Amino acid sequence: MDLFSLPRLGVVVPPENPTAEPEFNRLLGAGMHVYTSRFPTTPGVGLKEMLETYNRVLPDTLAGFGTMRLEAAVVACSASHYLLDPDGDLALCEELSRAAGFPVRSSTQAILAACEAVGARRLTLVSPYQPWLTEVSRAFWERAGLTVDDVVLVPAGHTPDGAEHFDPYEVTAERIAERVHAHLREHPLAEGSALLFTGTGMGTLAALTELAARPDTAGRPLLSSNLASAWWALRAAGAPAGEAHPLVRRLDAQAELSAAR
Repeated sequence: MDLFSLPRLGVVVPPENPTAEPEFNRLLGAGMHVYTSRFPTTPGVGLKEMLETYNRVLPDTLAGFGTMRLEAAVVACSASHYLLDPDGDLALCEELSRAAGFPVRSSTQAILAACEAVGARRLTLVSPYQPWLTEVSRAFWERAGLTVDDVVLVPAGHTPDGAEHFDPYEVTAERIAERVHAHLREHPLAEGSALLFTGTGMGTLAALTELAARPDTAGRPLLSSNLASAWWALRAAGAPAGEAHPLVRRLDAQAELSAAR
């Protein structure tokens, strides 16, 4: 196959995010090329104002791909879209799609599409966000019609005075495993519940791969912002999942099984 005949995915990503491109490339494998456009930096502003800025400049950032032919694009920033209600999030994505001439979805909308495809109506939410933003996330999913059974906070570490420090870009695979495994020992996933790792900047492939092999979670839907987005992108581009990461193929198989019921 000609290298440049492969379908192309555009990804809009925060400037400091070190995780999105590596995970998208791993998840999509040899079946799709990934190209990125980064949000502008926002020095000196707080987190909420930064996220609001991302939503405001998103059309211009997406337009940064110029006339490059893309089959689809993903906005790989869950947190900014949690500030929108689910209907507003979808309306923005539809507006961006019409302007761009190809389908555009936020990672939040990709997660909703994956939940619908696998028949998941309940979530256990794994969040690296500050508690206030985690609550905004919970409210988003509940307004979308999902039941959030539990929330697992995953801090990156502790401040010098002992308080929990939250930063998705600093969370380690070891800390994710520690928090999630401890939670599942006390609170097994409810029937029909998916385990969702939110945030495109938190590296989750190691944790998801391990959970996919555990007897208690092997058959359950396992989702992350990047995994759901990669799965959606392949479907939007009409590309087969055969070249994709096993986690994408697993999710695709669960969706096909759900559709056949």
